[in-house]
Amino acid sequence: MQKILSLLRKASTTYSLIENGDKIAVGISGGKDSLTLLYALKQYQRFAPEKFTLVAIAVDLTGGKNDYKEIEDFCKGIDVEFVVVPSNVFEVVFDIRKEKNPCSLCANMRRGLLNSTAKSLGCNKVALGHHKDDFIETFLISLFFEGRLSTFKPKSYLSRVDLNVIRPLIYCDENDIIRVSENFPVLENVCPADKHTQRQSAKDIIKNLDKLYPNSREKIFNAILHKERYNLLDKD
Repeated sequence: MQKILSLLRKASTTYSLIENGDKIAVGISGGKDSLTLLYALKQYQRFAPEKFTLVAIAVDLTGGKNDYKEIEDFCKGIDVEFVVVPSNVFEVVFDIRKEKNPCSLCANMRRGLLNSTAKSLGCNKVALGHHKDDFIETFLISLFFEGRLSTFKPKSYLSRVDLNVIRPLIYCDENDIIRVSENFPVLENVCPADKHTQRQSAKDIIKNLDKLYPNSREKIFNAILHKERYNLLDKD
């Protein structure tokens, strides 16, 4: 956890992710990434130069089928308020709309519910558990499936809802998150599309690239982050 905290602080300092007076809603999917983020932010709160508060929000996509009791207890144990938002997102995406590529619609609906709940609770920021591997995978998804050079930002302002979205784990490796989350109450992934998504394809691409060209993952990450390395046609 010490490494995670060090990299979280680096990200916060580099991109001004956490500031005095923030009330941060941590999006809880029930997976290892979001639970690690919540725990790390709570630990960081103890020694951070900034004074901020936390609330954990889980959007239940399953229409009440998920059992959040262990996560609720986990949040009580670290003294963080926990809110569950009921929804029928899976029913809409898979049963009603029967989406062939469900991830985009699901993500948009989930984000909308998360952001509106965060606003209703007086939060000015939403923290998501995206890490270094997600950053690279999103870049490859945009490149190979959309023909764009794009990925998410460490910090984004949503003008329509007046919220900042922050990603404090941007420098953290997924393998480190896996190690520190071993004893966290991780929910089983019940998404019908699990392991059959563009993101899974991107994971496989990175794995194969690293076999062919060792350290490809780190080189892609650094190439994106360091603008001075860009050599692309400008818009003019």
